Amino acid sequence: MGRNMTVFEINGQLLLVDCGVLFPEDDHPGVDLILPGLGAIEDRLDEVVGLVLTHGHEDHVGAVPYLLRQRPDIPIYGSRLTLALLKEKVREHRLRNTDLHIVEAGETVALGEFGLEFVAVNHSIPDALAVAIRTKAGLALHTGDFKMDQLPLDGRITDLRAFARLGEEGVDLFLTDSTNAEVPGFTTPEKDILPALERVFTTSQQRLIVACFASHVHRVQQVLDAAVRHGRKVVYVGRSMVRNMGVAKDLGYLQVPANTVVNLKELENYRPDEVVIISTGSQGEPLSALSRIASGEHPVIELAEQDTVLLASSLIPGNENAVSRVINGLTARGARVVHKGNALVHVSGHASAGELLYCYNIVQPENVMPVHGEIRHLVANAELARATGVPRSIVVTDGGVVDLADGVAKVVGQIDASYIFVDGSTVGDISESSLTDRKILGEEGSISIVCVVDTREMNVVSGPDIHARGFVEDDSIFDDVRAEIITAVVSAMKDGAQDSHRLQQVIRRTIGRWVNVTHRRRPMIVPVVVTV
Repeated sequence: MGRNMTVFEINGQLLLVDCGVLFPEDDHPGVDLILPGLGAIEDRLDEVVGLVLTHGHEDHVGAVPYLLRQRPDIPIYGSRLTLALLKEKVREHRLRNTDLHIVEAGETVALGEFGLEFVAVNHSIPDALAVAIRTKAGLALHTGDFKMDQLPLDGRITDLRAFARLGEEGVDLFLTDSTNAEVPGFTTPEKDILPALERVFTTSQQRLIVACFASHVHRVQQVLDAAVRHGRKVVYVGRSMVRNMGVAKDLGYLQVPANTVVNLKELENYRPDEVVIISTGSQGEPLSALSRIASGEHPVIELAEQDTVLLASSLIPGNENAVSRVINGLTARGARVVHKGNALVHVSGHASAGELLYCYNIVQPENVMPVHGEIRHLVANAELARATGVPRSIVVTDGGVVDLADGVAKVVGQIDASYIFVDGSTVGDISESSLTDRKILGEEGSISIVCVVDTREMNVVSGPDIHARGFVEDDSIFDDVRAEIITAVVSAMKDGAQDSHRLQQVIRRTIGRWVNVTHRRRPMIVPVVVTV
């Protein structure tokens, strides 16, 4: 789930659809973000005629600044809200002279060999778009993320009439959102969470904290409306929440009643039962506002007994442990935690199986290529397409190359679309071996050994001095292995090993074998040999 990006190519021209990030999991220690395989096109960026953004979620736009570092003038097309959120992100990266083009549903744009038509779709963020791509090779329809909420909060439904019209024209390749392909029926409408949300407000006697995605304008609107009904002020917490809601309000996507939102600094002026805090951190991100509140490290907000915390979001796969830690931390501090597992406080932004079947029957494409999902979601989506009689449904993993020719889509190759890791200001310099080293250090600890040898006399002059970190508290446990290391080093020198590298390898093997047999551990071993 993440780093969404598709490249269309015809006659030497490239069109990009989305450019998002993937958030790191537990096996990516120290990594901040993961980018799509930008290296696959870095030598062809001058052939890119444009980048289309379907909506403003991080997994679809978060990597755009890293792409623009390589070519700042790529024409970017997206809806008004999507580009407004991107502008803030680009400003943070100190990029200038970006080429942004606002488009609306129903609008058409010609980009070289590509003809684009934008179609309104409903999602968990306003202003989402699908894009129809017309080329001499055929017509492709990319849904982006979508669902078919028939009673959306903003009144903007997925334009099925446009889908049907494109189907009549003849869709050669249909790229569809697969996230909920395994979920039967139709996705629950957003309005259906209102009773549960109202119940939370009614039963909360103290401070109420609502954690949700910083881009979920609809959810924030529901919380704002409930706060007004219950006479509570609203405080935004979290940099991205403050930024995004400011953008949404300025553009008219968020209706904020007068005298409702107050600054975090004003929080102390109100009783706990007079405010509701809307916070980031619903996915358990370590540095988010909610995680800091749960651990008692937030500089302003301190939980009290009987405070209520509402996690109004779905759980992104891979974040289960982090969210569980936050829930436990909040509960330990006496808070009542309401989440999707015990109340209907969030609904998905993605089409379920019934909606996907509906779309396949309307569009009747020649070929379907499921996108956005793990392999099991892609396979489930492909099976839905086949069930409706779609002639060809192909499952392609990251880096897969598909040719569309004469109305037939088929997999013809694979490119390198491996992870690009962002670690602070470093992009792409973190390798899999570096991550392996970090995991070993975190899980097994490290042992350093310093040994001074005289290669002419073939003896050990000093040491070995052995120190451990994250392995054991007392270095005296290594007393038994010191003599064994000396014997191994002396023996190696007598056998002709004179350079420090070979002697370091001898030390590493000797103590590594001893640690494995004695302690059943595999720490990182750092031997240093000084020759005199």
